[in-house]
Amino acid sequence: MASSPKDHLWHTYSRQRDPSTREKLILAFLPLVKQVAGRLAIGLPKHVETDDLLSYGVFGLIDAIEKFDPNRGVKFETYAVARIRGAILDGLRALDWVPASVRQKRREVEAAYQRLEGRLHRTATDEEVANELNVSLKDFGNILLNISGAALLSLEETWFGHHDDMRVKGTEIIPDVGSEDPVKELQSKETQRLLTEAIERLPHRESLVITLYYYEGLTIREIGEILGVTPSRVSQLHTKSILRLRGRLGRLRTDLLDEQVR
Repeated sequence: MASSPKDHLWHTYSRQRDPSTREKLILAFLPLVKQVAGRLAIGLPKHVETDDLLSYGVFGLIDAIEKFDPNRGVKFETYAVARIRGAILDGLRALDWVPASVRQKRREVEAAYQRLEGRLHRTATDEEVANELNVSLKDFGNILLNISGAALLSLEETWFGHHDDMRVKGTEIIPDVGSEDPVKELQSKETQRLLTEAIERLPHRESLVITLYYYEGLTIREIGEILGVTPSRVSQLHTKSILRLRGRLGRLRTDLLDEQVR
């Protein structure tokens, strides 16, 4: 089977590490940056410039090229998407584009999910969460839309928070290819298991949104077309699922820490 031009570039770069070949690799994989930035931009407020996302993403791509080892048997696109997405999220954090009031409201909704599902031992309905927050069902829907940008988190961040070696897409949880740390590899596998179990317990539509967005790489608009709903409704479902997952995994993490203390 004939090697592709990209394979030839990787072969050359792995031997020489020269700037000109690196530049060619950046240009060859630049569409990945546009793809990731485009997907993230849909869920962000209009004042966040797509050009800024692209700039952050290019830094992630360069980082991926520098650290990627083609001999490890990991597909570069998978590794690069994780790094690009992580770099964009880092850039957004630095911008501090989420108002404090929105962050506070997100924490309140997340805590409501955690309290309710801890008491009920089942999935809380929208009506129950709205009652817990002492708001109407309509107001709860508006709250979800308002905090949707703040809930734009990759699934691994839901468990570990900001962690450079765990930036991955969906179930493709891959330790940093430059790391041989068995503890991090074990954490990755445990995270994958916990996330899979938590996602399976989500209501059907929320689980489907998570699967299509994170695993299949579809945009909010594309998911809306599949489900036959508006993009804003998909954003609501995405936000609910993320906050529900954060609440559930937060309880699991607390339980694990308690067990370690005992």
